[in-house]
Amino acid sequence: MTKQNLKAVILAGGLGTRLHPYTLFMPKPMLPLGDKPVLEHLISWLYNNGIKEMVICVSYLRRMIEDYFRDGKELGVKIAYARTNTPMGTAGQLKSAEKFIDGTFLCVYGDSIYDFDVKDMIDFHYKKKALATIALLPYKTTLKYGFIDIDKNELVKKWREKPSIEGLINIGCYVMEPEFLNYVPKDTRLGMNFAFEKAIEKKEKIYGYNAKGNFIDIGDKRGYIGVYKKFLGKLGDIL
Repeated sequence: MTKQNLKAVILAGGLGTRLHPYTLFMPKPMLPLGDKPVLEHLISWLYNNGIKEMVICVSYLRRMIEDYFRDGKELGVKIAYARTNTPMGTAGQLKSAEKFIDGTFLCVYGDSIYDFDVKDMIDFHYKKKALATIALLPYKTTLKYGFIDIDKNELVKKWREKPSIEGLINIGCYVMEPEFLNYVPKDTRLGMNFAFEKAIEKKEKIYGYNAKGNFIDIGDKRGYIGVYKKFLGKLGDIL
């Protein structure tokens, strides 16, 4: 498969429990941001990066996604659906799309929005001859509690007030070879970390790509409301 017709697999079958009650009647990828749902922003990003063929993994409230996007023609893309009866975790969802995969592919989480050049990541993946490549971004956070270090006799040795930690985080965007799916058993509810840990144990070529850009994770109510307000502001006053 050439870079020009690379497929994307979009994982959109989770329950979105951290966003209850918003997701009781709507799957998380369909939550609105500005004038369109999260998933449509993601599909537009893929389209703008030259990816026109997609497989959406669906389960929870799947008809809402399928009825909205249908075959993707209105957005200039081609969409197929991989369906499961119950949510399967990120790796389990990916496994459900196996029959649609016939070459190197991109895998992304359906509740995130990305802003970086994925074409450069794909080139990196090919250059490294990787089994899988993980998009990474730097992240820093300050913990809300003070850490107290004690010795073996419980004597306090140090007080670290609200320390900061930083490092590279996984943003849920991967370039993969079909063989990566050999590390995901069928019909099993598993997170993506399980498959990667198994591949790393087997000394597979797993690489991290430092993305130059940003991403938005619609993870919980507080995060979603903050992002929603920013997107709404971009539309201007509706008066």
